[in-house]
Amino acid sequence: MKLTCAQFKKDFLSEIETLYSTSLSDTSTIGQFIALGQLVRRYNSQSWTRTAKFYRDHHQKQVYYFSIEFLPGRLLASNLLNLNLLTTVKKGLTELGLDFETISQAEPDPALGNGGLGRLAACYMDAMASLKIAGNGNGIRYRYGLFKQVFMDGYQVELPDDWLHHSNVWETRRDNKSCIVQFGGNVWLQPQSENTEDVLAVPYDVGIVGYHNDITNTLRLWSAELPPSATYSSQDQRDRISEITKVLYPDDSNSAGQQLRLRQEYFFSSAGVQSIVRDFCATHHGIKLLGKKVAIHINDTHPTLVIPEMMRLLMDEHHCSWEVAWTLTTQVMSYTNHTILQEALETWPIDMFKNLLPRIYQIIAEIDRRYREQQTPIFGKALVDQTAPLGNGQVRMAYLAVIGSHSVNGVAPLHTELLKTDVLRGLYQVYPERFNNKTNGIATRRWVQLANQPLAQLIDQTIGSDWRRQPDLLQTLLPYQQDDHFLYQLGQVKLTNKQALAAYVQRTMGIKIRTDAIYDVQIKRLHAYKRQLLHVFEILREYFAIKDHPQQPVVPRVHIFGAKAAPSYHYAKAIIKLINVVADMVNQDPAIGDRLKIVFIPNYGVSIAELIIPAADVSEQISTASKEASGTSNMKLMANGALSLATYDGANIDIMQAAGAENEYPFGLKVNEVYDYYHRGNYHAADFYDADPELKRLLDSLIDGTIPGIPTVGREIYDSLLRYNDEFFVLADYRAYVTQQQQISRDFQNQPTWQQRSLANIAASGHFAADLAVARYADDIWQVPHERLN
Repeated sequence: MKLTCAQFKKDFLSEIETLYSTSLSDTSTIGQFIALGQLVRRYNSQSWTRTAKFYRDHHQKQVYYFSIEFLPGRLLASNLLNLNLLTTVKKGLTELGLDFETISQAEPDPALGNGGLGRLAACYMDAMASLKIAGNGNGIRYRYGLFKQVFMDGYQVELPDDWLHHSNVWETRRDNKSCIVQFGGNVWLQPQSENTEDVLAVPYDVGIVGYHNDITNTLRLWSAELPPSATYSSQDQRDRISEITKVLYPDDSNSAGQQLRLRQEYFFSSAGVQSIVRDFCATHHGIKLLGKKVAIHINDTHPTLVIPEMMRLLMDEHHCSWEVAWTLTTQVMSYTNHTILQEALETWPIDMFKNLLPRIYQIIAEIDRRYREQQTPIFGKALVDQTAPLGNGQVRMAYLAVIGSHSVNGVAPLHTELLKTDVLRGLYQVYPERFNNKTNGIATRRWVQLANQPLAQLIDQTIGSDWRRQPDLLQTLLPYQQDDHFLYQLGQVKLTNKQALAAYVQRTMGIKIRTDAIYDVQIKRLHAYKRQLLHVFEILREYFAIKDHPQQPVVPRVHIFGAKAAPSYHYAKAIIKLINVVADMVNQDPAIGDRLKIVFIPNYGVSIAELIIPAADVSEQISTASKEASGTSNMKLMANGALSLATYDGANIDIMQAAGAENEYPFGLKVNEVYDYYHRGNYHAADFYDADPELKRLLDSLIDGTIPGIPTVGREIYDSLLRYNDEFFVLADYRAYVTQQQQISRDFQNQPTWQQRSLANIAASGHFAADLAVARYADDIWQVPHERLN
């Protein structure tokens, strides 16, 4: 879009006057943001309209990406970048005496996800629009985000994240696209239903702007409301309905929480599928074309109910036979598995499921019956019993997702192999042709072009700007590994980003950190398998080393954490308490000074990540081998020049291959070694404790009073490692981890060589661009056209 600075200033002042009937000087920062957001929407409105018309007129196959999480981050800068207006708007605001960054920070950062799953969905939405794929997102418009995390006495406390307090400037409510979702009641095989609890699903659409291409796709988030017909309703009924879209991931440790979680999943799955079929029928003649014109992608198990819901609509409302409905459904559906953890594969008690979703249960029961009937003669009763949608009194969502889809993919080669050989082994035997790998990717537009503008500008000056559209061109930076001036500039970029982070930490947390220190970063969901605990042990090791030898020179370190724990995940919250107590102990010890600091930034989310990642020197990717499906923080940190301290897990392996293992710090058990321990049952954590005096000292510090104020938490963690035998092999990997940490300290002192290795990571990071990943989905799974990247 072309826009002069003068025209922008005129438009912006007009928007201020229209919205607030006052002058610019009499507006607040949030008011300025809302006006600017409204103006940007106005600039883009014709593009959004044209895009929808183009897709409709050309009968373009539509992709619908269903995800219970979307983490879009702040959209102001992203939309302006993609509209090619960012420079113009920044200049215009400066001339008006305003600061773009200040206004941008007034935008709420919607926490509509818990981490990598939601951020991946947002990156893929950005990529689909930028590749001119007719892509649509389907999710939930949570009234409150995940939660606002604060620390009180070192403990995580969850507060409501009221991200809609000032409304959402980017969304459009579509009352005419609403639909009814039914729960409970009685159903008959004709089918008929009665005494159902009806919920009105109201869509709120957000435009997803493509990069410099006049394309705007749609992210549709559903809100649960009382149906207009429910004139006389009780407060209990109103509360029960509003609860569906109130918060992400309600506590499902009890039956009521499980039922609410299932209601959420069916709510947005049903609303989304109803909307898809309705729109399809409005523009196409004959339901049998559905498989050629619609692709529905199931992002992890949460939206799996799109499968029986599509069957319900095709049979009950469009009068298809079972065979026709099943053929169309499997043609349309594809499934990405994101985990090998059993807890995340999702199962529901049959009795609860049957009462809440009786018609959907009937359909799943028939899927189960037909699956057993067809596959038992071929594969035998034992394997079929293990893999059927119903078993052990549970509805098994991951199995249903595989059976009802034409494609099943993992998100890194190792992960996909583990799906075949372990997690979904039986189903791989039944449907080997369905399994494939699609390694995750990230939107370099946000994570480099926006989050690290000094780096983006340096790259532009060095190889031109075509890399912004063709991320593979980053590899042309490699010859500059021998350019001393470029390496110096790269170091200065990192210093600039460290200064920005240090200023934020000083301002918000009152902690002063050095900018010449190693910034050692671990940012991800707090979970035992991600092993933040191993990182804490390294901090304690460094702390004790300084205390024991105060005169010995050390390479200064700043250890940076960002993580939320699920509210009901007690052990993860204990680790948060430990990190914060250790941070207080270290940061306030005058004998340590500024040689070692720990910063645990609360309320980690997209905007905080955009500040931390460009400043990182070391990327901690230390999950137990076989547990992390892929990871995406590893890719974001790599693209910003951090070196990976990494286990042989997920996409860490691919990063080592792409950038060269000599440019990373791999360590620890490999998958086969982890599985050998499982099979032999001969892992003894106490053996490592007894054999390593340093490790013994660290563990003992949890319970002997060395670390003040953690008698309960310290004992719990100590027991988890020794009494309960260290489920995630923290002690087994400790020594190898420490060896690499010590090597990092030595290597960091040689800055030219460090910058060469940093550059190797940046140059290889284009391999993990979301544009490339989504293009592979489009070619191999969705069968949709897209703009080529070269």
